[in-house]
Amino acid sequence: MPLSISNKTKASILCLTVFCLQAFAQDKTTEKKQIAAQMKYSMVNHLLKPWYPASVDNEDGGFLSSFSYDFKPVGNQDKMIVTQARHVWSTSKAAEMFPTVTYYKAAAAHGFQFLKNVMWDKQYGGFYTFIDKKGNVKKGGFAPKEAYGNSFAIYALSAYYQVSGDTSALNLAIADFIWLEKHSHDPVYKGYYQHMERNGTPIKRDANTPTTAELGYKDQNTSIHLLEAFNELYTVWPNELLRTRLNEMLLLIRDKIVTPKGYLNLFFHDDWSPVSYRDSSEAAILKHRGLNHVSFGHDVETAYLMLEASHTLGIKNDTLTLRIGKKMLDHALDNGYDKSVGGFYDEGYYFKDKPGLTVIADTKNWWAQAEGLNTLLLMDKYYPNDKHQYFNTFKQLWSYVQTYLIDTVHGDWYQGGIDKQPLYKMALKGQIWKGTYHTYRGFMNCIQSLTPDNTPPTIPANLTLLHSTKSLLLKWTEVKGDKSFVGYDLYLNGKRVWYTPLTMFAVPANFKGKSLKIKAVDMHGNESTFSKPVSI
Repeated sequence: MPLSISNKTKASILCLTVFCLQAFAQDKTTEKKQIAAQMKYSMVNHLLKPWYPASVDNEDGGFLSSFSYDFKPVGNQDKMIVTQARHVWSTSKAAEMFPTVTYYKAAAAHGFQFLKNVMWDKQYGGFYTFIDKKGNVKKGGFAPKEAYGNSFAIYALSAYYQVSGDTSALNLAIADFIWLEKHSHDPVYKGYYQHMERNGTPIKRDANTPTTAELGYKDQNTSIHLLEAFNELYTVWPNELLRTRLNEMLLLIRDKIVTPKGYLNLFFHDDWSPVSYRDSSEAAILKHRGLNHVSFGHDVETAYLMLEASHTLGIKNDTLTLRIGKKMLDHALDNGYDKSVGGFYDEGYYFKDKPGLTVIADTKNWWAQAEGLNTLLLMDKYYPNDKHQYFNTFKQLWSYVQTYLIDTVHGDWYQGGIDKQPLYKMALKGQIWKGTYHTYRGFMNCIQSLTPDNTPPTIPANLTLLHSTKSLLLKWTEVKGDKSFVGYDLYLNGKRVWYTPLTMFAVPANFKGKSLKIKAVDMHGNESTFSKPVSI
């Protein structure tokens, strides 16, 4: 005979269930706040303080690149556009997050001047790839100009303009975008050529090019960071051609570069057919592994960058990009993650005569773990009950980072997890490929995900037009409150046309006869409602 449950008992069970769910949610919220506090402490004390202002090169400009394990400047201090630009980006973002720490913004301004006055080629345009400490151009195994390096210049200049309002930085970012458009963009097959001569001519492979060389190939790494750079620039310069290129790169990466299994092909011919050695011998495959392997770190990083671009483009209900981003993270977790102690492995390969994927490099570089922390939290937001248990994996990875990567004595992260590479305890903390970019961005995004601020700024008020014989200036009252940083988006007849962190805007002559409104926007992307309109 079935057991009969009274309505009163059913109600009691329902109440108990709701109470348990609420208690669980409160416990998780508390746990997230605790982890965010740990991350913020480590970001400030183990990353930012060791690097800044110590890395500022007051003698020759820009930033010092090379530091020993105990953070002493070492070596000849050659400078690469990637490193220099990443330091400008990091210090710009730190200035937004910590506006009372004045040396962050000062360091960003210092780095910008070096990009503008030394690394920008005043004859041909574009940024030099590699120079010595004094600013003399060097080859150093690089092409004279590379789209990858120029992407980070755009990324940095956009971030610096966002915090400073210095229009010369924005103008240089725009000039670099136009330079890439003229020299590097492929109007036939889309995307961008990576390697260029000083005058911008793309470098082609020939019979003398070593088979192991990247020279002349298109590649995923350049593509994902152009996506990232265009995303940052579009935030402060809503130009239609830029929007077209941002969307183009999103679709190219999502629909061509990502494979059906959920990982990225790495290098490509001009028509985006992949460079592959899968039909070769295992010896040939491993010889060419730099061109053709599964890079788990790039996969988890790209999942985030695609979703960021989709959001910036305003694509509503973009389930396709979300689904593919999830597939990329899941593939990395299923095939390239150390489930015992945590950490994403470096490389894998699908050998045709072996089942599944083989991990061919079980080392765990620092930047992949920083990107993994961020993407795990992002997917937990969308799929909190997924079988991959993204939040629990995030906690394991954060524990791994604290145990095997962060040097709490001398500062910064080791180049790779010391569970696999203990010699990294004595390796360089800084070099031309390692600064603060991946780690600071990982910390910044994770802290925001763990303790989200969804409160919009207040509405800009007291919009006033000031007339003169030569110009028209719009001014308004600064938005204040508990926000660490606020900028302003300007809308003309309902369309976003400009961004500034300042409280004034020089109105162009072609705005006359139109209606201008302003929204305040904070560093988390929260926007106020529109101000009262002003007729120009």
